[in-house]
Amino acid sequence: MANDSGYADIHGVRLKLAQPYVSEGQWIGQSEILMQLLACWITVDDADLPLTPRLVGSPGVGKTQLAIAAAKAQQRPLYIYQCTADTRPEDLLITPVLSQGGEIAYHASPLVTAMICGGVCLLDEGNRMNEKSWASLAPLLDGRRLVESIVAGITIPAHRDFRSAVTMNQDESTFEIPDYILSRLQPTLNVGFPNKQDEMAILQYHLPFAETEMLAMTVEFLQHSHELKLDFSPRDGINLMRYALKRMTQDSDHPISRDDAWQEALEKCLGEDAVDLEQLAQRRRRTLGGDSVPLGLADLFFDPDDPLHPDRDDDDDEDF
Repeated sequence: MANDSGYADIHGVRLKLAQPYVSEGQWIGQSEILMQLLACWITVDDADLPLTPRLVGSPGVGKTQLAIAAAKAQQRPLYIYQCTADTRPEDLLITPVLSQGGEIAYHASPLVTAMICGGVCLLDEGNRMNEKSWASLAPLLDGRRLVESIVAGITIPAHRDFRSAVTMNQDESTFEIPDYILSRLQPTLNVGFPNKQDEMAILQYHLPFAETEMLAMTVEFLQHSHELKLDFSPRDGINLMRYALKRMTQDSDHPISRDDAWQEALEKCLGEDAVDLEQLAQRRRRTLGGDSVPLGLADLFFDPDDPLHPDRDDDDDEDF
């Protein structure tokens, strides 16, 4: 199996292992969702198996950071695989590489490395991956806990300490995951937006050099956007602040005021629509059909104000 040299021997095939992900970040607030994720990885009996939950939520709410914190809490090495639309089964498992000596070398993916070493693998943005790639993971996500590499011609069992999770963004640029895979990715843990105190703590952690007034402006903006069901996240707030601070310190002879820098950062980072959250929220609701009126057959042929519209109410009509 694995050794200290960064290689592992599986059924006579030598695999080069991936490096674990190392991060100093921490999870701030929302302790309940962290406890729920850690509970998924508990085994209550020798016959019990850990669960592979899916972490869902808007981009930037901290799904990846949640998995990092959970792996750190269990003191397990963490491996992250970034899923994309063109991810192939061999990308997920073992990739053949031509070495300097002209021979074929086999490189284990972060997923297979975690399986061998007994670490945690996070499949990041899993619903960007196609069904063919998911199918190669079906035996890993059920009681078999193994994968089969056609490229290397070997079957790789998962270490008993192997744990996994999948993050999924809620946007339109994703695939539908087949039901037989979804049934293996349980439970679903929803990662929501932080409250005001937690959001301030998150921004202060990432931007300890920022002025309190600017942090407060950003938190108020984010909290208002959450109330209006808009998707501006703590990550958006951090990027907004970083740009504003850079603009303020760019020219010491002609410094930009705090308010002007923040407003410019808002428009450049989040778009001009973000300046008026109320109007943006109304447009989003109309786009989603919140204010739409059901159309009748006549609406396909007549404008609403057309005098010939059979359903038009004319207040000037006289009663006979």
